[in-house]
Amino acid sequence: MKEKIRYTNEPMEAEVIKDFLPPPEHLVPREDNVKVTVTLSKSSIDFFKKHAQRRHTHYQTMIRRLLDLYVAQHQ
Repeated sequence: MKEKIRYTNEPMEAEVIKDFLPPPEHLVPREDNVKVTVTLSKSSIDFFKKHAQRRHTHYQTMIRRLLDLYVAQHQ
């Protein structure tokens, strides 16, 4: 059996990491595109479809924008 966890009231050290990913509502601009085929998880597609429907846009556009912002952050 695993060792029992003992909790204490000692202070914890933590580092806040800036969230560089944008919220879903910022994933909608336009740019020249290249068609590709990619397989994504059902849960990811369902997430983007739900948020796209709320914002009256296409889920593919939101995914494209997320990738564009990721690339811009790491260039």
